[in-house]
Amino acid sequence: MKNLLWLPWLDRLSAGGPFLLRLAVGGAMVIHGSQKLFGDPGRFIGFVGKLGFPLPTVFGWAAIAAEFLGGLALVLGLATRWAAVFVALTMGVAAFIAHANDGFNKQEYPLVLMLGALSLLFSGAGAWSLDAQLSRFSKAD
Repeated sequence: MKNLLWLPWLDRLSAGGPFLLRLAVGGAMVIHGSQKLFGDPGRFIGFVGKLGFPLPTVFGWAAIAAEFLGGLALVLGLATRWAAVFVALTMGVAAFIAHANDGFNKQEYPLVLMLGALSLLFSGAGAWSLDAQLSRFSKAD
């Protein structure tokens, strides 16, 4: 017996869930990463050093790459699960370390992005993605 809310046409739209989540999380990450990358990366790297991270230049650039390149990969649905790991880790650091003493209002946004990335890690990119297209292409060989 089908769920009372089941509608036949919704099955055809099920790929839209991961697609919209990728656009939201990935788009937000690209914007935040581009602000750091094309703005003043040194300022962000200095902030990473003040948080107490060893090798702040390495960790700072890793966070910028995770945000910008990881966000771009999520938007495209390319290497989605790998990108989701790096985005989730970066947002976890933002929520639990960078904003640890700032209260929930400052932690909420990185937490939502982290949970969105974890959802994509678990679900994958979905049918409307480059991952799905590449998978179909490689199976055709």
